[in-house]
Amino acid sequence: MSESEAAAGPSAIPSAPGPSTPLRESYTYHSPKPTADGPYILGVDEAGRGPVLGPLVYGVAYCPVAYKDQLNELGFADSKTLTAETRSGLLDTLSSDPANLGWSVRVISPQAISAGMLRRPPTNLNQQSQDATILLIQEVLKKGIELTEVYVDALGNTATYQAYLSSCFPGINFTVESKADDKFKIVGAASVAAKVTRDACIEGWVFEENIDTEGQKGTWDAEGLGSGYPSDPKTKEWLRNSTEPVFGLPKIVRFSWSTVKVLLEKEAKAVEWIDEGQKSLIQAFESAKGREKDRSAVTKDLSLKSVGML
Repeated sequence: MSESEAAAGPSAIPSAPGPSTPLRESYTYHSPKPTADGPYILGVDEAGRGPVLGPLVYGVAYCPVAYKDQLNELGFADSKTLTAETRSGLLDTLSSDPANLGWSVRVISPQAISAGMLRRPPTNLNQQSQDATILLIQEVLKKGIELTEVYVDALGNTATYQAYLSSCFPGINFTVESKADDKFKIVGAASVAAKVTRDACIEGWVFEENIDTEGQKGTWDAEGLGSGYPSDPKTKEWLRNSTEPVFGLPKIVRFSWSTVKVLLEKEAKAVEWIDEGQKSLIQAFESAKGREKDRSAVTKDLSLKSVGML
């Protein structure tokens, strides 16, 4: 079974985990490959960059260049400006013309985000976002889709990012702009795919910790999560109420966010971790100190380790 098939399950949103399926790792979902002749345009956008809870989802949508006029009539826009009902309907629209429309998402789990940002050296969120974008474009190309134009919604130095993407994919014309989901309908379509997928992940979140039958760690639930943003009072309250002094917080939380670090320092018990490598070094050092104690002052002065050295 493919990665996307395993992740999709029987959920109403095909790109979200199925019922009773915890989101344990990152995955990619692809809709069926369109059959219309190319060349194609493709849009890229994300949902969930700022929240302290849940996955970061990157979405792409693509269609033939010749389909642009029809695309403009379908109602795609920045997903943040649309109601949840409208977004859901637009995802159905995106899936309603498989000959001309295709879409994919890369769901980056909270655990993967935290692991990347907390490792040394860290893989920051910009790098993780860039990797997701490149992966999605590569996989669309591997399907045999001929891409000539790609539009990317991005923050920061868009000119530098545009030049980098152009160097990764020679022959494709990249346009990288802030608010691209407002300016280009194909980016608006990608925005809908990403947002609907992330919302479905959060709304259907299965707390893996609650189904650990051999050592129940807690009875966490998603009621009162709020928007997931660190500044949201509801989210702050949920984080405080959900902090378990020994086990901390469940895996829906991004532990690399400063909000969580501060909360755990205040409310949770400190733990000192020593890995096997450190343990061996400590044992060797203690053993060496013991041997040193037994040697006479003369042998230490002469740096003698055995009779044979005489």
